Amino acid sequence: MRFYLIIGLLFFGLLINAQVPVVLPSNPSENSTNIALNKNDLIVTWPLENGNNCQLAINLDKEEPLFRSIAMGRNNHFKAISSNVDPVFILNSGSRTLQEDKGWTIFFDKVPNRPYTSHVLNINKREANITKNGNRTIISIGDISAPNFDGFLEITIYNGIPLLNIAAVITTQKDSTAILFDAGLVSDQPWKTISYSDITDEFVQTVSNIDTSTNSAVKYRTIIAQENEGSIAVFPPPHQYFYPLDEAFNLKSVWHGPNYRGMVSRYGLGIRHEPEGDHRYVPWFNAPPGSKQRLNFFCLIGGGQADSLLEDVKKYTHSDQYVPLKGHRTMASHFHNEFIMNVVMKNEVIPTAPEFVDVFKKMGVDIVHLGEFHYTAHPKGPDEIRLKELSALFEQCERLSDEDFLLLPGEEPNEFLGGHWMSIFPKPVNWIMSNKSNKPFVSDDKVYGKVYRIKNKMEMQQLLESENGLVWTAHPRIKGSTGYPDAYKNEDFFKSQHFIGGAWKPMPADLSSPKLGTRVLDLLDDMNNWGDKKKIIAEADLFTVTMENEMYAHMNINYLQLDTLPKFKDGWAPVLNAMTTGKYFSTTGEVLIPNFSINGKGSGETIKLNAGGEAKIHLNIDWTFPLNFLEVVSGDGQTVFREKVDLSKTGAFGSEEFQLSLNLVNRTWARVEVWDIAANGAFTQSIYFSK
Repeated sequence: MRFYLIIGLLFFGLLINAQVPVVLPSNPSENSTNIALNKNDLIVTWPLENGNNCQLAINLDKEEPLFRSIAMGRNNHFKAISSNVDPVFILNSGSRTLQEDKGWTIFFDKVPNRPYTSHVLNINKREANITKNGNRTIISIGDISAPNFDGFLEITIYNGIPLLNIAAVITTQKDSTAILFDAGLVSDQPWKTISYSDITDEFVQTVSNIDTSTNSAVKYRTIIAQENEGSIAVFPPPHQYFYPLDEAFNLKSVWHGPNYRGMVSRYGLGIRHEPEGDHRYVPWFNAPPGSKQRLNFFCLIGGGQADSLLEDVKKYTHSDQYVPLKGHRTMASHFHNEFIMNVVMKNEVIPTAPEFVDVFKKMGVDIVHLGEFHYTAHPKGPDEIRLKELSALFEQCERLSDEDFLLLPGEEPNEFLGGHWMSIFPKPVNWIMSNKSNKPFVSDDKVYGKVYRIKNKMEMQQLLESENGLVWTAHPRIKGSTGYPDAYKNEDFFKSQHFIGGAWKPMPADLSSPKLGTRVLDLLDDMNNWGDKKKIIAEADLFTVTMENEMYAHMNINYLQLDTLPKFKDGWAPVLNAMTTGKYFSTTGEVLIPNFSINGKGSGETIKLNAGGEAKIHLNIDWTFPLNFLEVVSGDGQTVFREKVDLSKTGAFGSEEFQLSLNLVNRTWARVEVWDIAANGAFTQSIYFSK
């Protein structure tokens, strides 16, 4: 009788262990990951593409380290790379300043200036639940807790690659909460060596037996432990992990050693947040009541040396570069590095190759749109000073541009229209943001040529029309653009084709979302439903650009459809034309969408669907991290519709053509987003449907 009872329990996926109850997958054949129970050990083995296997032995004894071993091997002969280690999480919990008009959409907050608490999350092995979804196997272990928070530990492994994600999934019911976290792996014994790439991109390897923990500024956000049989790298999601700041300073994002923060006595290594940020506005992460916050990091396993493993980690972000794509040129926007005011106008020695230019070139940025003179110059005059500053800007942009790099003058004027906004013209244009002397709207200067003087929004629109310029809302619905562009959506200047829309940056930050920057993606959908064919351009909004900065984490990029890069001296109208017509996609860098069409028409175009609303959606996707999902977003002028396609069967480093057939009857527009397991993603501009 007992035999049949056990068989029945196994059939329903439930096995009662002497220590911890384990729920096995109801779909064991979903992927080739093997799950076995050996006394107190839950042993998970998954295949790699090279014929090797990875193995995670989870110790379910409540008093023992969680990971008995993390191993690699072949033909059931495994070598332990790390043994008897635990994941560790330190949660910082503070108070969010919530204002009635802003709610959770907030940036101008200084959380660390108010009292906050820090606790090591308590992991209590009460149960283990294993599920399979596509090529992923998810092991949930409960429970996990800290004051005002509870949840579970979630370990995700990915068939085909030696990668696992370790997450503390926690929830609070306390309102107005903001959080940060540190995380990593800890052991009773130090690893043989600790390695990373320093801010000069030099590989550093050191003996790990130190007396107390240390924080390090590194490149690629990665720290690696090496033992005799191999290495294990610890790193965060490259973009999601870094809450938005105005600066991209390298804030020592990794740690290693014993007694970390005086809270973790065992020897460890991992990732960390700097609570004080850049000492400006430090908003941390939103943690609304009831949301499932994923405090997570990745581990990549290798059977060789640490330097080789670091090269494998770098592949997931293309070594923090934006890769070339045929028929496209990369464009980054919104930088206040103030080279003109801080160097040129101070009569200092002007470097032949300024550092910020080298940074962009090394990252694979073809076009940089500046936001100079941000509260540092004389946009309203006096005329002679303003024109001299503009002349210096144009001269340096032309000097620093070449056949492979285009540096474009641009400003964040923040005058006349409301909120904050960015501007760009297809050639150098002299304009002054005031006309106190009632001079003509446009006149000729003996030295500088044509000069415009603007005193209101009507003249601003006239200038844009005269010189074919473009403007858009910077950081819409947040920061200095709170309430915009909504407040002027019915204005003539907004309806104009010269006002292209808004800009995308992932803020505010919320670790419960599987994608980034929903604030602006929602705006794009709203503008589409308003009936305005507006666009969204990715923006960085950063002040300092240096080699030692953590630039990549805070960056994003636009891939414009351009066969050739315009020459500065010829003007850059093709850049503005690509923006105006929606011939581009935007991305964090890891996901690319080289082609996207509906019924043969691309982004920015208008098509007529048949009476049945039949839509053939075609897109090509290139990616590094395994993909999570793609989403076809559409609207009918009132409602937003989302068709989500699960991509959990994808592996890493893929390139694939996708074809979808959808019924989009009565829809007026549609676009596509694609997101991976690290919340990296890409999105297209919209395709419009005529009736």
